[in-house]
Amino acid sequence: MTEDSRVNNDLAQNMRVINQRIEQACVKAKRNRDEVRLLLATKTVDVTRIEKALALMEKPLMGENKVQELEEKGPQLVEPRPDIHFIGHLQSNKIKHVLRWAECIQSVDRLSLAKKLQNRLEFEHKHIDILVQVNTSYEDSKFGIQPEQAVELVKKISQFDRIHIKGLMTIGLFSDDKDKVRACFQRLVAIQQQVIAQKIPGVAMDELSMGMSGDLEIAIEEGATIIRVGTAIFGKRQYPDSYYWNESKR
Repeated sequence: MTEDSRVNNDLAQNMRVINQRIEQACVKAKRNRDEVRLLLATKTVDVTRIEKALALMEKPLMGENKVQELEEKGPQLVEPRPDIHFIGHLQSNKIKHVLRWAECIQSVDRLSLAKKLQNRLEFEHKHIDILVQVNTSYEDSKFGIQPEQAVELVKKISQFDRIHIKGLMTIGLFSDDKDKVRACFQRLVAIQQQVIAQKIPGVAMDELSMGMSGDLEIAIEEGATIIRVGTAIFGKRQYPDSYYWNESKR
């Protein structure tokens, strides 16, 4: 078997396993499988392997953590052309680079970023979908607005007419304690319900981006609509997931 064939087989098998896990979790949670979308977390993965994996998806969706990688891969991803979400910490001086490629920014976590994003969108005559990132684990190493401040941040961002809030995102606790992980996801759902109750004009709470390779079943049980999976499809990276998500707060 050639190396190319081996890579194809591994990706196909890994994708089957993930889809089975998602389907089984949906059955357990009495949810429709169509309610949960798989996002390929493609940090450090080369374009060739990304395209092979995307070709196995009905609705190709990928997410990048780093602006530099997004800029490198964006022009090369032609067929199948995926929806691209930016899922890493976004510095305001990198906004224009992300807007070239991303349909959605999942990691908006502060008003100052939203203001600069609005200004850039006005300049470019564009609009963007976003998710508000919440630090549901209360870890200093993670980005995201504190849960108690999330509803107020949503209200303030809703004033910007070029930014369309579609829901919330969180990175759950990296822990083997399932109850603690579940509590993070339940916290996000509680915020979602608080925002819905406020009936804020122009704000949708349809998306909950939560759950990764190790905890996707719990996330689906708690209401996730987007699952971000990298390791379980592309294999282990040089460092654990926590290394890539903590970024400059390490």
